Amino acid sequence: MTPGPNLLADDEPPPVRVLRPDGHSDFVLAADHAGRLIPRALGTLGLEAGDLTRHIAWDIGIAAVTETLSALLDASAVLQSYSRLVIDCNRAPGHPTSIPEVSEVTPIPGNHGLPAEQRERRQRTIFDPYHSAIGGLLDRRAVAGQRSVLVAMHSFTPVFKSVARSVEVGVLYHHLTPLAEIMLALLRAEGDLAVGANEPYAITGDSDYTVPVHGERRGIEHVEIEIRQDLIADAAGQHAWAQRMARLLGEADKLLRA
Repeated sequence: MTPGPNLLADDEPPPVRVLRPDGHSDFVLAADHAGRLIPRALGTLGLEAGDLTRHIAWDIGIAAVTETLSALLDASAVLQSYSRLVIDCNRAPGHPTSIPEVSEVTPIPGNHGLPAEQRERRQRTIFDPYHSAIGGLLDRRAVAGQRSVLVAMHSFTPVFKSVARSVEVGVLYHHLTPLAEIMLALLRAEGDLAVGANEPYAITGDSDYTVPVHGERRGIEHVEIEIRQDLIADAAGQHAWAQRMARLLGEADKLLRA
């Protein structure tokens, strides 16, 4: 089938998955880089098949962790289905890294010199539905008087541009929040983890989107969690980390409410 005006053909998967929209938990999970699909109309963006399984295409392991965590907490979760190489759902449209021409050190031929019309088409098809799903979910919860605590879920590479990363899990924030502070303390208290504060990344107001827009602007409690991908590359690691995060987030919420 040929693609419609929104880039995706009728038989292609939708750009966003919402799990447990009526979840009873106060936590709302968001996974900006959960998927690695490429719309058929874009081919492979000029990349080899192996490149589309690397971290440049998605956050390896985070979809399964988020899905299991959603089930353990009975928490609503919103997951992006398409690759960040099509358009990065954690970057404001128009930002230089929104549709990257190079990711890490890998050129992305299908992203070179895109006209504004094609950039807008990707935004309309992939980016907008994802953030509309998050915003709509949070709006409905607010109208119903249900508290929301946003947790953005990500994974990161153990090696970046030939530099090894010793951090195993990072707690990220733009401005330090009570939840971020509590999660840092709880993760460090586990005793078996190398924990980073704003490592391996730091959230900024111009380079990030999900936390600043859906967390900070709304004035709701929020945090971003980064798990090193080698720890969640298989089902056992994914399940173990989902269980750990469910336990720690539960403890954190009790402290927030105290």
